[in-house]
Amino acid sequence: MKPQVYQDPRPADFFDRYHERVRTRRPDWVYRTARVLLTGPCWLVYRARAIGTERVPESGPVIVAPNHFSNFDHFFLAMFLRREVQFMAKSQLFTPPLDFILSHGGTFPVRRGQHDEEAFRTAYTILGRGGLVGMYAEGGRSRSKQLGTPKPGLGRLALESGAAVVPVAIHGSENVREVRRLRFPKVTIAFGKPIVFDSVEGPDKELCQWASAEVFDRVRQLYHVVSTEGRRGVLERVRRDPDRGSIEPVLLQPERERETVGA
Repeated sequence: MKPQVYQDPRPADFFDRYHERVRTRRPDWVYRTARVLLTGPCWLVYRARAIGTERVPESGPVIVAPNHFSNFDHFFLAMFLRREVQFMAKSQLFTPPLDFILSHGGTFPVRRGQHDEEAFRTAYTILGRGGLVGMYAEGGRSRSKQLGTPKPGLGRLALESGAAVVPVAIHGSENVREVRRLRFPKVTIAFGKPIVFDSVEGPDKELCQWASAEVFDRVRQLYHVVSTEGRRGVLERVRRDPDRGSIEPVLLQPERERETVGA
């Protein structure tokens, strides 16, 4: 296993061109081409299926917040949504020729371990025009095959933007590398009920961490139920009670259910 590199030695202004492109242009043919080429393999090889995609609002600013095990998570999530997902991705990925694919596909860099205001500016620009931003609550891939710890960045983006946040559990992607051993994991993507936080200007780190934890707690619950009941069990429960309209009332039963979470 290669060690993670958390510091990108390149100067901040090196990434200005990528931010500028994403701020001024929407994803182009590269996004659509990648989706067409990768949907088949994700569907057939990894048997990827989604539950609860109706939970993602059809319009307006939205943040989708999945857990993160694999570089394939981008595709597992985006392939099931009609809307284009623009991901915040670690800056180390932005090297030729991958940088062309990423930037033309609407992905923008974040310099992990740095106070990267440019990444947040780009995210606010996308949300400001009613777009959909993908942001991993853990801040990076979990290499332990266990859910990690949320970072405050997600909470900050949610609180300052006021955008709806959709928690997403991606189950099974921790084993995508097993395909090399002719083992084919089943990947399930479960979308939860949107959370809308009261908008806060300049929230402190503690509040941002709290908001991130609120979202990731939903992710954990979704992940746990898919782990214990399996995809078939979850779908059977939904079929038995179709009037409930979506999986989250079935999957998530927190002590208090809130449409709006205030500070």
